[in-house]
Amino acid sequence: MERIKGYIDQGIREGARLIAGGNIRPDMGGFFVEPTCFVDVTNDMTIAREEIFGPVLAVIAYEDENDAVRIANDSEYGLSGGIASGDTDRAIRLAARFRSGTVSINGARCVDGDLPFGGYKASGLGRAWGIEGLEDYTMTKVVAYRVAG
Repeated sequence: MERIKGYIDQGIREGARLIAGGNIRPDMGGFFVEPTCFVDVTNDMTIAREEIFGPVLAVIAYEDENDAVRIANDSEYGLSGGIASGDTDRAIRLAARFRSGTVSINGARCVDGDLPFGGYKASGLGRAWGIEGLEDYTMTKVVAYRVAG
């Protein structure tokens, strides 16, 4: 909770505009942070560069789809990405250009036990789940023998 709040405070200090949330909610009986949304975010800000793993959304404006892909890929991380579009074929073409382990188009679920899960770059090595993940836990052995007699 304190780590997430630190990112929120850093976003404000760096000039992002908070439009929703941003508060700790001790009244909820736990360690909760309100869902938080920033706009006027640039890709050099901490909230755009770090994997926060909390309810913090950083909205970054882009000029065209090439700029959007450049921004999405300008990260040392690559766990997951998302595209919202009325043109599914275009979104699929864009998803192929993302350097991330998963890409969700229009809110589709891309995390499931039957699908491989893992990131690119500093977001992971290898895959969990799915056939690819099971193979990571498999130790293959070859035993060769001749039948006696």
